Amino acid sequence: MRFLYSLCALLLLVPGVPQAWAQRITFSGQITEAASGKPVPFASVFVRGTSQGATADEAGRYQLTVAGPVDTLAASAIGFGTLKKRVSSLTERQAVNFALSSGSVSLGEVVVRPRENPAYRILRRVQEQKPRNDKFRLKAFEFDSYSRTEVALNNLPDVVSRRKALRQLTQVADSLGIARDANGKAVVPIFASEVLSRFYQLNEPLRKREEIRRTQMRGATPREGSVVSQIMGSSFQDWDFYRNWQQLLGKDFISPIADGWKFTYEYELQDSVQVGPDFCYQIGVQPRRAQDLAFTGTIWITTDTYALRKLELAVSPEANLNFVEQVRVRQEMAPTPAGQWLPRQTRVVIGIKPTKGSTGILARLTIINSGFQVNQPKPLPFYDRPLETAPDAFEVPKGFFEQNRPDTLSQQERATLAVLDTVRQLPAVRSVLELADVAVNGYYRTGKLDLGPLLSTYSFNNIEGHRVRLGFRTTPEWSRDWLLRTYLAYGTRDGRFKYGLRVQRVLDRRHWTVANFEHRRDLDQVAFLDNDYALDNPLFEASARLGNISGSRLLLRDLTTLSLQSDLFRGFTQRVVLRHQQFRPLYPFAYYTGEAQPGAPTADQFDLSEVVLESRYARDEVLVQNNQNRRTAIGLKRWPVVTVRYTLGVDELLGADFRYHKLNLLIDQSIRMGQLGRLDYRLDAGYIPSTVPYPVLKTHLGNQSPFYNSGAFNLMRYFEFVSDRYVALRAENQFDGFLLNSLPAIKQLNWRLVATGNVLWGSVSQANRRIIPLEDPVNGGLLPSFQSLGRLPYAEVGYGIENIFKVARVDFLHRLTYRNSPGARTFGVKVSLQFKL
Repeated sequence: MRFLYSLCALLLLVPGVPQAWAQRITFSGQITEAASGKPVPFASVFVRGTSQGATADEAGRYQLTVAGPVDTLAASAIGFGTLKKRVSSLTERQAVNFALSSGSVSLGEVVVRPRENPAYRILRRVQEQKPRNDKFRLKAFEFDSYSRTEVALNNLPDVVSRRKALRQLTQVADSLGIARDANGKAVVPIFASEVLSRFYQLNEPLRKREEIRRTQMRGATPREGSVVSQIMGSSFQDWDFYRNWQQLLGKDFISPIADGWKFTYEYELQDSVQVGPDFCYQIGVQPRRAQDLAFTGTIWITTDTYALRKLELAVSPEANLNFVEQVRVRQEMAPTPAGQWLPRQTRVVIGIKPTKGSTGILARLTIINSGFQVNQPKPLPFYDRPLETAPDAFEVPKGFFEQNRPDTLSQQERATLAVLDTVRQLPAVRSVLELADVAVNGYYRTGKLDLGPLLSTYSFNNIEGHRVRLGFRTTPEWSRDWLLRTYLAYGTRDGRFKYGLRVQRVLDRRHWTVANFEHRRDLDQVAFLDNDYALDNPLFEASARLGNISGSRLLLRDLTTLSLQSDLFRGFTQRVVLRHQQFRPLYPFAYYTGEAQPGAPTADQFDLSEVVLESRYARDEVLVQNNQNRRTAIGLKRWPVVTVRYTLGVDELLGADFRYHKLNLLIDQSIRMGQLGRLDYRLDAGYIPSTVPYPVLKTHLGNQSPFYNSGAFNLMRYFEFVSDRYVALRAENQFDGFLLNSLPAIKQLNWRLVATGNVLWGSVSQANRRIIPLEDPVNGGLLPSFQSLGRLPYAEVGYGIENIFKVARVDFLHRLTYRNSPGARTFGVKVSLQFKL
């Protein structure tokens, strides 16, 4: 979430005594049954209140070495009561035997393998009973949910705390009794939200829906209707440890009860305890490798159904993560009448601090669920809208949450909310929020207009010279259903004015039916036409459009578009586009207007009129509407996203010169690869069975910049290959900490491996080759032409390291084919910057 959710935690600095200097005492003995004298296998011996302990062998014998002084030793086992014995701190080796009496609860027979960790048997039973306990085995379920999020700044350096905005916040926090941290530094609340909702889930097919009934935000809040303001509910904070992988901060953490539990975790059976009405095994868990994305802590498993009853887990501070100082999760589960378990209460603490001495951000999330109903599915269309916000959701009556909050706030939490009620009224805080809004959105709000985007205000290239651009867009305060965007630009060298206008009208929000009109006149580059989806790297796009841009074949394009899109059902979007374009190349260009032969008539510009039909299917995509009438995808998708597009060029309509057909298929998917990280791939295929000039064909996106772009062929030159039929496959595997986490000299750096591969098959028909004359019919000389692929596909592979200094990535790339092409680079090094946890 783009707001202040980079969230950070307190450090408790507890001085300790180096173990090598402390007194060491070794205890040994046997643990037996008090009634029969038989040994108690795999019993636990421990020093209460510490992590020092040992497990007895199959004969009940143990040996435990501790750092003294110790005055009490305890022993316990499943089915027996805990027995404590006084011990001496004066003798270095002592024999202490325990005779355990039966506990108040009699457990069933436990069969273990010789010398096997007894926790392993329990974990195997957990796997066997997953169908009985996992909520995904229900047909459907629903519940009422209360979600509270609190965000505060901590560890404020003196130079930061003296700034006007934070000084005002600190004064308010101190006056209302907000406690300072252990180092005497102020903890400054900045944001809080409360949400009451009803959550629904259908499991086959998987569909989710959350109805936001009331939501209230306090402090430095995002704008009403923004994406952040809508995703505070429980559906976007689904802590489900029955899944093999827990999605957290955009990363995949393996669950302690995952199918491959034994390969990632170490387990210790610590005790058998009562948790509410349920008797449970208490099991300690920790990752085998501290750098892995895994948890450490304790889980409680019911002794009768082997269900996950409770957990208290934390992410290891040594895990291969950036900026995260701590993550702690506490969850309690409740059984349903059908037998499966649902989360009743979840409390999370997340903290992020960029560097050791920098300001941190601490977030606390509380989710309390109640009113469970199971196996009462709604009709499928009910789930088509994953998020439904009531019209009066933000109109919260005074005292509403005080009367309807399912838990009781602590004195500290009450003081926090009191501070936040005054935060937004502070002048310095309002100024900081305005600057933050500009940095995130790229626009400056003035009244009912947003000025910008500010980053496009000035640029320079060899064709336009100094380019100055001014623009604005309307805001929801002007109209909720209408959106107007416009800009005017001027180049000092070419002396041309460029402009653009776009009008959007939301016709139906339920099915997201939207009409668009756009007209613009601006410079474009043939090398980048029909590649908008790949221009997602700001560094690449900026470098490709600045400086000397002549090599990418510049043209002046007039574009007029009328489009309509609508969701027929969830995930299935239809789009119809009527488009007219005028192409005026600014470099030597011509094509035959009749029969392609020397001396035939030619033209150096052309018009197109097109009808575009597009269908997009994203089975499990969750889209949230923001206050600019745009939709943002939230969360990761398990299923591929498929887009099919058909383009019909209509000749003689509005002066159009060509009739043609285009077919395009685009498939995107991100696949979890377990310990091998995550694989992202994109399949892009197209076919143009018509005869048209090469600017209408597919120009494959090259990359001559020093910056890596996952949507481009990074060792291909701009405009190196053109196709009228092609298949391209791009793949990137991010290994996270795989392998490097196991190398002693490397793992402290938290580097991560990445591998890439791009393959392209393509060709151009003879008719599309012949339509371009060899010589310039006006000025003479050879015309710039184009190159197509032969029988051999274009291929490049790469490998690299990301997370260098937490933000940098370096890719080493090899071009495998067409290595002898003029100007071809067979090896390259590309860099990029990314902010990833």
